[in-house]
Amino acid sequence: MIETPKVIQTEAQLVAAIPIQCGGAAIRTVMGPGISELRSTLEKQGIKATGAWLGHHFRMPTDTFDFEIAIPVAQKCTPAGRVKMSELPAGKVAQTVYHGGYEGLGNAWGEFIAWAKQNDVKYTGEFWEQYTVGPEAGDAKSFRTTLTLKLA
Repeated sequence: MIETPKVIQTEAQLVAAIPIQCGGAAIRTVMGPGISELRSTLEKQGIKATGAWLGHHFRMPTDTFDFEIAIPVAQKCTPAGRVKMSELPAGKVAQTVYHGGYEGLGNAWGEFIAWAKQNDVKYTGEFWEQYTVGPEAGDAKSFRTTLTLKLA
C-alpha cells in the first residue's frame, strides 16, 4: 500500500554511489554487496551518512536496470574501488511512501505510476527508492520505502 502521493520541490543531495547495470534477476544479488562496499568505504574515510540508502535509477527499466546504489552524505568522499560521488537532482518530484516488504515494490511502483498518469503528472523516467525502514525493523509490514519520480 502507498500513501497519497504529493508533488514537492527538492534540493540537490550529494550521494556516495556505486553505478550498476544489470538484469532484473541480478538486482537481489548486487544490492547487499554494494551497500556493504559503500558503508565500508565511507567508514574508512570517516564520512557519516545523512540519510537511508537508496537505489537511484536513471531510466525506467527494460530488460536491464541502469542505476546507482547510493547513500546520502554531507561531504564528498574520495573515489575508491567502485565508489564515486554523485547526486540526486534538485527539482520537482512526485513522492509517496510504500508500506511493506520489498517483494511488493513492483506493485507499489505500478500503483504510483498509475496515479501519475491519472493525474497527468509528467515524469522523466528518472526515479529513486529510499529504504527508510528495512529488515532492522523485524516484520516486513513495518518496512517503509520512499518512492520518488523526477518530474518533467
